[in-house]
Amino acid sequence: MTTVAADSQHDVVVIGAGLAGLRASIHLAQAGYGVVLVEAGDAVGGRQRTDAVDGFLLDRGFQVLNPAYPAVRRWAEVRTLGLRSFPAGVQVRRERGLVAIADPLRHPTSVPASLRSGLITPRGVAGLARWLTPALIAPRRAGRGSDRAARDGWDRAGFSGPLRDEVLEPFLSGVIADDRFETSDAFVRMLVRLFALGSPGLPERGIQALPTQLATIARGLSVDIRLGHSVRRLSATAGAVEVHVAGADTLRAGAVIVAVSPEASAELTGRPGPATRGLQTWWFQADAPPTASGMLAVDGRRRGPIVNTAVISHTAPTYAPPGQHLIEATCLLPGGDRAAPDERAVRAHLNEIWGTDAGAWRILRRDDIPHALPAQLPPLRARAPRVSPGVYVAGDHCDTASIQGALVSGDRAARAVIADLSG
Repeated sequence: MTTVAADSQHDVVVIGAGLAGLRASIHLAQAGYGVVLVEAGDAVGGRQRTDAVDGFLLDRGFQVLNPAYPAVRRWAEVRTLGLRSFPAGVQVRRERGLVAIADPLRHPTSVPASLRSGLITPRGVAGLARWLTPALIAPRRAGRGSDRAARDGWDRAGFSGPLRDEVLEPFLSGVIADDRFETSDAFVRMLVRLFALGSPGLPERGIQALPTQLATIARGLSVDIRLGHSVRRLSATAGAVEVHVAGADTLRAGAVIVAVSPEASAELTGRPGPATRGLQTWWFQADAPPTASGMLAVDGRRRGPIVNTAVISHTAPTYAPPGQHLIEATCLLPGGDRAAPDERAVRAHLNEIWGTDAGAWRILRRDDIPHALPAQLPPLRARAPRVSPGVYVAGDHCDTASIQGALVSGDRAARAVIADLSG
């Protein structure tokens, strides 16, 4: 039963139409609450945005959707997104050339090449198994108990050698935006487990297709989505919270969920958020691809700024016009006074990784995203959604730095609101 203060204009106002805000709005609307969802941007999605540029589809930074995420399976209709899955493997630049290793169950014909790569050793496989097996056999327990930095978890499991140094570390540094591997070991094990179980890929119309789908569901439940509404501040009144919107009327609600980035959330709520990590993605157009494979490529030698690169149009042909190819190259975006990678360094590294001349590739866009991911330091813990009476927070910075974490956090905040308003 809905119980809201009599002097409130609305039951709930949700700030931010990213995945967390959309999921919170849907849950609340399904429970019978009137929801106004305000978004400062001109479209839903938060960082999950896709732009059409010269006939190409460019996501805001390189992102993938893993259908193995439990929250995605539960709350999204993946089959309608036209998901195009990446091959289950990785190409690695070594001293003697570019080699590939692949999942033997999904790509059985790749086994001889994987064994010849020199990356797979009995000791490395045994160490990886010791580290990952607990997350595979008891995933619910993997995040409990003591936690540590991922690098310490690998050391503790005796995981070393080329499989760690040249494959897992270069690959994961782009996934978690951390090349020091200070990230929570429990979180990294969860990610690797879900990569192993799922088939990550790209929606045929871009990563924004996921929040667009959720927005359609929300509107069908009468959620009032207002774009171009930038919230300046919140203020508490008797029995309600006021939401002050630039250039628009102030909204009053029984509860407010702040589902924006960590830094924006801190400004509105006063609760400090976690540190964030940055990523930089370069998008190139090429007449001829550097490889016939859709696998992600990394530099096992770690000699340049690029943490991963891939021919996106091999996996998702809809991302490029016919006869053209879309290539991404992602780098870590350093903080402080350190300079970001420049075009010359990126092209030189592309030449080395692919063993080709990237000089003629045309830059379509460069995405610098300084707050790409919240730092997921140990111990792995979810943050409580309640900040103050009537004010709640949601976002992947409140759970895990992932699509899964954003959706779960939004749902958790909605449940907290319902418990308080109906109590």
